[in-house]
Amino acid sequence: MAAETSQTLDRGIRVLEAVAESTDGLTVTELAQTLGIGRTVVYRLVVTLEQHAFLRRSGDGKCRLGLAVLTMGRQVQPIVRDVALPALRLLADAVGATAHLTIVDGAEALTAVVVEPTRSDVHVAYRMGARQPLESNAAGRAVLAARTAAGRPLEPPWVVATSEGPQGAYGIAVPLTGVPGLEASVGVVSLRELNEADVGARVARAAGEIARALR
Repeated sequence: MAAETSQTLDRGIRVLEAVAESTDGLTVTELAQTLGIGRTVVYRLVVTLEQHAFLRRSGDGKCRLGLAVLTMGRQVQPIVRDVALPALRLLADAVGATAHLTIVDGAEALTAVVVEPTRSDVHVAYRMGARQPLESNAAGRAVLAARTAAGRPLEPPWVVATSEGPQGAYGIAVPLTGVPGLEASVGVVSLRELNEADVGARVARAAGEIARALR
């Protein structure tokens, strides 16, 4: 005898799985076509999942995984932190600037992990947990650039932003790609102008290492 199951829950899980497997998010219509479920049913599932932060819809109408997926399990944040710390530590000390991992939460860039250089007298103090609009700094702009590229590699792979924040800092960031369900970037921020080619390449290598470790 087959076990009794919940059709609604099953469909909700399938929606999350479909979004997680997509590289650039899916609209409600695309989800309905992918899953073979009526658009009205999918819309109700999306709205419900969105209310609980398991999904979020961007201005382009595409659904992407919400932060609740990352924070639901207690082990998720320590895993991300533990995976990112070694690469960020090497990056911060090699560049002499503050390194960070930033993840997307809605329309904001959330600073998830911060590592300050060990041998620098003056550097930017970046607060873990800080939130800023995606357009306001290199970390968020790198994510936006990856969205625009829609899976194509950026050339160069980094984004530069000057005059970040009240201190007028200089930032370089690279989007974290290839990790299903996670929109994020790796970057450095400094009070001095950085050599874009050298530092950008170092940030790109760190982003690649972290992405491979999280897959």
